[in-house]
Amino acid sequence: MLGLTAAVAVVDILTLSPAFAGVMIGRGALETALGVTLLVASAIALIYGSYNWLYKAKIVLTPAPIETREDFLSALAPYSRIRALAEDVSLTLEQIERMDKKKATLLKVLQQRFDPVEMSFAKFASVADEVENLFYLNIKSVLNRLIVFDESEYERVMTRKSARYSPKLLQEKTAFYTEYMAYIKNAIGTNEEMLLKLDKLLLEISRLDSIEPDDIERMPAILEIDSLIKQTKYYKQ
Repeated sequence: MLGLTAAVAVVDILTLSPAFAGVMIGRGALETALGVTLLVASAIALIYGSYNWLYKAKIVLTPAPIETREDFLSALAPYSRIRALAEDVSLTLEQIERMDKKKATLLKVLQQRFDPVEMSFAKFASVADEVENLFYLNIKSVLNRLIVFDESEYERVMTRKSARYSPKLLQEKTAFYTEYMAYIKNAIGTNEEMLLKLDKLLLEISRLDSIEPDDIERMPAILEIDSLIKQTKYYKQ
């Protein structure tokens, strides 16, 4: 605001002062028109600047919520073009496709072996839903890390081509990016474990002749899934 006021004052002085351009209102039609136009323009600039900086509401950009499968795919897609992240993002996109297939297969198997109104069906389906929810929660955590990723800085640090940093600072930055990438790979690895647990659960269900609802919680695959879910939730806390 001070800069705008100073600029308007300088332009008016240079134009209207007899020591410079010397435009005088009332001395001639052209000069009068130019002087009046300049003063009006100066007033408009000051009024607009005051409104824009002091009164106009600031525009706050809020990212669209990521809720559906398509939202996750759209959010991940841009990062597949970043060389350092391409492999991990590609694997995550592949995991989403595999999760969809396994969930659909599991529901199909459950429908073949149980009546949808049976408690056994509901218990198995709820386990699959919980695994899927945690699966996408992991991906959301990965996306939160990807948003702040600086590709150019990462390349400079990891290739050690930057002379701007002292050896100590470069070492700290290297450790930071190493931990950063390790977190992403760990989240992807956890999701891979979830997919494997669903495979084991499918295999156990396909071998069942009959089962009581109380026995479901003691099945090896269910115990493994429950342990993984608890460990992951504890880790995120």
